[in-house]
Amino acid sequence: MIKNLSLSPLLLASLGLLAVPAQAADAPASAAPAASSSAKARPALSVSLIAPERSDWSQMLVANGSVAAWQEAQIGAELAGLRLAEVLVNVGDAVKRGQLLARLNSDTVNAELAASRAALAEAKAAASVATADAERARQLKDSGSGALSAQQHEQYASAALSAEARVQAAQARVQADELRLAQTRITAPDDGLISARSATLGAVAQPGQELFRLIRKGRLEWRAEVPAADLARLQPGMAVQLQTPGGNLTGKLRMLAPAVDPQTRMGLAYVDLPADKSLRAGSFARGEFQLGKSGALSLPASAVQLRDGFAYVYRVGSDMKAQQTKVQLGRRSGVRVEIASGLTAEAKVVASGVGFLSDGDLLKVVAAPAAPAPAKR
Repeated sequence: MIKNLSLSPLLLASLGLLAVPAQAADAPASAAPAASSSAKARPALSVSLIAPERSDWSQMLVANGSVAAWQEAQIGAELAGLRLAEVLVNVGDAVKRGQLLARLNSDTVNAELAASRAALAEAKAAASVATADAERARQLKDSGSGALSAQQHEQYASAALSAEARVQAAQARVQADELRLAQTRITAPDDGLISARSATLGAVAQPGQELFRLIRKGRLEWRAEVPAADLARLQPGMAVQLQTPGGNLTGKLRMLAPAVDPQTRMGLAYVDLPADKSLRAGSFARGEFQLGKSGALSLPASAVQLRDGFAYVYRVGSDMKAQQTKVQLGRRSGVRVEIASGLTAEAKVVASGVGFLSDGDLLKVVAAPAAPAPAKR
């Protein structure tokens, strides 16, 4: 039985031969970590570096507000009980000072004026007779004939004065009726633009009732809402760049409100606007107050990565790895953005492609591509 358990040399040789391929098969498995580590050592991205640029930038204060009329005039009737006989203008019409806007029915006023003028003529005639009687009485008194007593002379003089007073009263009534006749003509108090009309042909006008609303001189202003803390930075005369639905405009700060809203802590800044047909009272506008210039450290927006509400740039260390650096952003100008803090002017950061980077990535630094030469004309 023991002899049967011994292995022949041929069988052992075959087992040894089988062991050799097993060792060879283990060789690639041991080499896999080395290949993996060499793959990890390859740079993730080829990048170029830039340094922040220092230059003077305009300081601006951004605000929102509404476009409104500089001043509005409410135009109404001064007489009661008269119907509108004519309405001559509509909303949007440009009018001149003194231009006729509407006319009330003047038949009644004309009749009253005619009666007043007749009463004046009668009073003048009576005053003429009384004055002549008083003059004759004075002459008789001066002659010393004694034909008239002193009392009679005073009566004639008093009658002349009373007649003259009645003339003046009649003249006042005529003037009042002439004024009422003039008030049947509703005219523009100033040059401007009709912004509202409630006058209706045939309606009976009442004193104080608004018939038209006029934007004086057609002049509009922007009423910007500014935080109370920023009002001290504004001065009358400052230039303001306004963004409106019709395009960009340049205005001038006229005045600041003397008080702020106690609820919102916002104050109003009144900005004069140039004449522009695209502007409409009541429309919304966004504007920027030009506060002057100040130094700014800036980078192209392509060098800044925005992630989770924060801004980052990537510096490259001596080990050629990306170093994520948190920065604070400030103003924007075109394609550049101000770096308010977190970076110095001597720093070198990745110029573009930062959206594909993570902290610790191995990088390959290459020269920035040359700017294309301007085309020849």
